Amino acid sequence: MGNISSSSSKLAEKCPMLEKSELPLIASSFRIASKNSDKCKEEELMKFWGSQMDPRLAQYITNFLFGPLGQRAAFVDLPRFAELYVYTVRGTLEERINVLLCSLGQSPDSESTEIAYPLIKEYVEAVVSSYMRAIRLEGGPEFKSWESRGFRIVKECIQKLAESLVYDVVQQGTQKVTRADAERWLNKNPIFLKMLEHVFSHLYNYRSVKNSSEERKKDDTDDSRAKRKENFPQQEVVLHAMLPLCEGLQYMPDYPAFTDLSQMLFINANLPNAQQHKWRFLFSSQIHGESFSTLLGRIMDQGSTVVIVEDSNGYIFGGYATESWALGPNYLGNENSFLFTLRPKMRCFPSTGYNPHYQYLNLHQQTMPNGMGMGGQHNYWGLWLDSEYGVGECSETCTTYKGYFQMSATKKFTVRNVEVWGVGEKPIKEDESEENTGRSILDGNADSKAMLKLSGREQYSDGYREEPRD
Repeated sequence: MGNISSSSSKLAEKCPMLEKSELPLIASSFRIASKNSDKCKEEELMKFWGSQMDPRLAQYITNFLFGPLGQRAAFVDLPRFAELYVYTVRGTLEERINVLLCSLGQSPDSESTEIAYPLIKEYVEAVVSSYMRAIRLEGGPEFKSWESRGFRIVKECIQKLAESLVYDVVQQGTQKVTRADAERWLNKNPIFLKMLEHVFSHLYNYRSVKNSSEERKKDDTDDSRAKRKENFPQQEVVLHAMLPLCEGLQYMPDYPAFTDLSQMLFINANLPNAQQHKWRFLFSSQIHGESFSTLLGRIMDQGSTVVIVEDSNGYIFGGYATESWALGPNYLGNENSFLFTLRPKMRCFPSTGYNPHYQYLNLHQQTMPNGMGMGGQHNYWGLWLDSEYGVGECSETCTTYKGYFQMSATKKFTVRNVEVWGVGEKPIKEDESEENTGRSILDGNADSKAMLKLSGREQYSDGYREEPRD
């Protein structure tokens, strides 16, 4: 027991920047990588981590830990190993910039540093690629809920996601990135910072907890457990992906997806936090048919939604609507609404605050436009789907959304696919509550009943209902 206390004190002295709860995790990772040595060779560390990340990121990491080519150190010690974790997972802006510069072979102490834009772009792409690899290897419930329904990770989309995160790092008209540019960019890029944190949390958590738990089995008395808990509160790092949980496709094992996981992650990461945890499948033209009335019937009164459109030229774009869709001549929504494009580029267009024309839906009116619109104004829409299904429009400009450019290949376009997803929890009306009505959740949901029958499952709740109360 004395050895455990002594060991924790020595570790704390070596790595004062680590919090008490982090000491066992970092020490365990280093011990496994270095094969119980106090120094770790580059080839040992890459053998330990290599399969867990993009090979390009592995090269950047070695630049930080061992020095640039031509000045490589033979070993890395525990304090330096711990620094990388602290700086990337919870470091200050300056510390994260230092990691970036050292990884790219630059001096972190120079204010006059200039880095070629393609080099930073490749670094960001390596982090994004490693992030997507990490969530696939971790196989969390969010990832599985999409992957098991036919959604995939596509290399081309990873590259587009990385480009969307880094395109504005340089000042217009130059291809050189200064330290000030990098600081400005990193400070307003929470999506990339979350990816960076996740990637390195994954690397340092990899195999550490498993090995530590196996070692603890060798000395598993009540006293030793209590002492270890006091000195080394061994806790597995819980990593949360920016993917939401996918709901509503459980009866479709191979959904005809025209988007990939990188694209869905990009949209979700731009939603308000309250809507990021869950997406509810509402409508797909490939499943429910090419009908505007069917589309309306499935998306009204569903709360916040994401609309995704693919035109006949393969351009993919859409918008986030903050309010439940409802028929009427007035605009709905608020400044959290945004438009986005996924192909050929990934971009997000937030509200300008110039006008509140966020979402519009009307039908069977002689003097008003009939269809679904987001942004702009009548006949000059940021995104328009006509009630005559199959016809849409994206104007060249849109005052409702910042940075907007025409999202479709042509101003007037032909629709190839439309999807609508409810995001966050569905609003509950009092008269829809099963507790109040005594009705099953599947009552009135013919699609769900049909899917149950097609899958060979019965709606067993039909025979077990409480009688309505007087």
